[in-house]
Amino acid sequence: MGGPRRLPRRIYERELRRLQEQLMVLQEWVRAEGARVAVVFEGRDAAGKGSTIKRVTEYLNPRVARIAALPAPSDRERTQWYFQRYVEHLPAAGEIVLFDRSWYNRAGVERVMGFCTGQEYRRFLHQCPIFERLLVEDGVLLRKYWFSVSDAEQERRFRSRLDDPMRRWKLSAMDLESISRWEDYSRAKDEMFVHTDIPEAPWYVVESDDKRSARINMISHLLSTIPYREVERPPLRLPQRPPSKGYERPPRDVQNYVPDHAATLQK
Repeated sequence: MGGPRRLPRRIYERELRRLQEQLMVLQEWVRAEGARVAVVFEGRDAAGKGSTIKRVTEYLNPRVARIAALPAPSDRERTQWYFQRYVEHLPAAGEIVLFDRSWYNRAGVERVMGFCTGQEYRRFLHQCPIFERLLVEDGVLLRKYWFSVSDAEQERRFRSRLDDPMRRWKLSAMDLESISRWEDYSRAKDEMFVHTDIPEAPWYVVESDDKRSARINMISHLLSTIPYREVERPPLRLPQRPPSKGYERPPRDVQNYVPDHAATLQK
């Protein structure tokens, strides 16, 4: 089974570098202006959300840009208002938060797998647009991306993960069950869009059969939706090293050094 036609690596890497440089400019603007940016990444399993998030954050300051990837709720969290545990992860002034999955779990996996009641699901569809309007009204720059992958490409990626010990951890029994529930997830996504694709916080669909194109398209679009500008930074100069005052380094044998494993590779 062949994969999709991919954006050539040379073009991809050149444009990715340019966009990542712009993300650095965006970061400085967010910090200087005290802006609050929240980006929601949703989509089917193996749609490329995680790899895109990695490219977004690759060079950003983790004190400014952080990833929120929440585990399953605890027993206590299950008794809270559904949105409550997500609220504490929202950005403060000068922060960018990337939600690797989000409150939309309720409209996706919880709905399809029966992890929530019908009443809880209907309450979510009613409250979610209100919740997001409140965020936007308060000044949060909220962006929502849905990564769309075909059934054939999803299966190809699942198979490649099964054979790759470095990526096998990405697969779970629930991920594999999404193959047999493809149409259920499709219906759930369509209904979710009907209720939550609102003017104040619209959904943006990212075609992701080609991961390289998906990353480029998503980052480019995000940058185009935020009115950032270059922030002038004070110039930095390396000071001259002062003359020695007689400091002597302790002998090596009084400290514990990591063995030089690298040297053994060259024998």
